[in-house]
Amino acid sequence: MTEIPGPRSAEMRGDLARFESRNVTYLGEDFPVFWESASGATVVDVDGNRYLDLTAAFGVANAGHANPRVVEAIHTQAERLMHGMGDVHPTHVRARLLERLANALPTGLNKIFLATTGSEAVEAAMKTAMLATGKAAFASYRGAYHGLSFGALTIGGIERFRAPFAGVLSTTTLMLDFPAGDSDGDGVARELAALRRALAARGDLAAVVIEPIQSRGGIVVPPGGYLRGLRAICDELGIVLIFDEIYTGFGRTGSWFACMHDGIVPDIICIGKAMGSGFPISAIAARADVMDAWPVSRGEALHTSTYLGNPMGCAAALATIDELERLRLPERARELAPAVEERLQAFLGKHGVRDVRGRGLMWGVELRDAAQADAAVKAALRLGLIVLQTGRNGNVISVTPPLVIGRDDLDRALDLLENAIAETGGPP
Repeated sequence: MTEIPGPRSAEMRGDLARFESRNVTYLGEDFPVFWESASGATVVDVDGNRYLDLTAAFGVANAGHANPRVVEAIHTQAERLMHGMGDVHPTHVRARLLERLANALPTGLNKIFLATTGSEAVEAAMKTAMLATGKAAFASYRGAYHGLSFGALTIGGIERFRAPFAGVLSTTTLMLDFPAGDSDGDGVARELAALRRALAARGDLAAVVIEPIQSRGGIVVPPGGYLRGLRAICDELGIVLIFDEIYTGFGRTGSWFACMHDGIVPDIICIGKAMGSGFPISAIAARADVMDAWPVSRGEALHTSTYLGNPMGCAAALATIDELERLRLPERARELAPAVEERLQAFLGKHGVRDVRGRGLMWGVELRDAAQADAAVKAALRLGLIVLQTGRNGNVISVTPPLVIGRDDLDRALDLLENAIAETGGPP
């Protein structure tokens, strides 16, 4: 409808600059656009321009933007009860959600703590591991993203987020190298042997925290057998294993949760993002013997929040689970994966594309450098496509569309992505 960004986006850019902390939103002459509405896999900006979305808004809209059944569930719940009393007077909808989650999660993870944000879920998982083991240090991976609150930053593996606050962050975290996705059997065995030595050398570790596929780190998939080996090592050494599935959960990788692909169950799982289809809600789930390290409440919870189990969030999560089942969205992600992989693999070696990797509907296209990735994201926006720049070095474009995206729209979106990369990458 207009140039990109359009005049209303440009006007609102000035309003935002006047009032918002300058750290939050990047504001340039050619970026961003201001969203007005979204439906399914389509976003409309304030100037009426329409875009295909290959981000699902940070992996939130797995069931589609403004999914009608989720919207209706929130609306109905809001008319009845918008807010409960957290850990004092529970709500019926909260009890229903806990039971439903216990049935959807990997077997054995049936004790649940509800939260609001991903960072809060991660920190609840860390506290749980500390109580269960009596230890206070953690191991995590370089390139990992677990949130930006202080506890989450302690185990974060992206240095640009940690550096400004290094003075207050724990120095006891054992930072591990995330395994190379192209490792063969011998390579995986060597990496696991080195991992065991590193973990065994520390007697103070409460838990290992890992994303089964690194998200913000650049959509990095571990090689086959690595996660099963990690599970065995943690069992041997008595270390709690925490999976951060805030991004990979709820069908994104072709199974309800990514750990199911490897046939393993962590001791604690962190979930969020797509859980409420846009309404903020998150959780951790753990084995009973691990979660029961928390004392029985005597009227004052050791870890809680005002919005714990918010009724509208619970209603949104219940409706989201219903939609994932009704539309078979985990299966759909798995069924679409080969076509997406084939299409993206055709990019390799052309226009600066260095690597393609992923699973289900979670893919990363690694480009020559961060400058090219930045230019490609902006070129895509001008073409009517929303994508995200990611990776430890900023040189990856992630492809994580809503799982409801139509096949024609998906093909069109990949055409636009290829055009954007070609526009910025030089000769093939």
